[in-house]
Amino acid sequence: MAETADTDEILPEPRLVTETGVEARIAHIVEPVAEGLGFRLVRVRVSSLNGITVQIMAERPDGTMSVGDCETLSRDISPAMDVDDPMDAAYNLEVSSPGIDRPLVRRSDFVKAIGHEVKIELAQPLDGRKRFRGLITAVEGDDLVLELEKSKLGGVQAATLSLGDIGEAKLVLTDELIRETLRREKRQAREHEHPGVHDAGRREKYDGS
Repeated sequence: MAETADTDEILPEPRLVTETGVEARIAHIVEPVAEGLGFRLVRVRVSSLNGITVQIMAERPDGTMSVGDCETLSRDISPAMDVDDPMDAAYNLEVSSPGIDRPLVRRSDFVKAIGHEVKIELAQPLDGRKRFRGLITAVEGDDLVLELEKSKLGGVQAATLSLGDIGEAKLVLTDELIRETLRREKRQAREHEHPGVHDAGRREKYDGS
C-alpha cells in the first residue's frame, strides 16, 4: 500500500542508507553520541576539502538543526573521536544540518519526499543500471516507486527500487522543494513559538572555528 507524506510524525528508526569503510567506523562512534543528545545521524562524509574534513550531518527528530545544536553535537563528538581515533591523519570536523537538498537515509525521509525529484545510486545495478533520477510517487512496503523522465517515445517510465538496495539518495533542489521547505519553516516556527529556532532547510553548520 502506498503511503503519503501528510504527516510530520517521525518515529525512531534505523538508517537504511549507511556508510562503508572509515566513514562507517566514524558513524559507529558518532551515532550513539548524537542519539544521547536527542539528535539523529543523517550522514558521515570524509572529503579532501581543506586537507581532510569529516562532515557529520544530523538533525532533531522534527527535522530542525540550529547552529547551537551543531555546536553542542560537535563538542560531544570531538572527545569521542579522540578516544577511538578512526582517522590516521589530522582532520577538520564539521557538523551541519542536512540542508534543503538533503540526503535521504531513512524510510520516513523517502515518504516525506513523495512528490519531489530525487537522484539515486544503487549499491548494486538493477538490469545493468545503477543511477536513477525521477519523481518519487510512492513508498510501497520496502519499495520506492519513481516516475522517470519521459522516454524518447514520449511515454512516462516508472521504476520500482528496493529501499534496501539504495547506496545513496539525495533530493534535487527545485522551486517546489524550496517553497515547501519555506512553508514548513513557517509552520514549525508557529508551533515552537521560539524565534531563534532554525529549520534544517537552511543549511546550518559548525566547523569548530
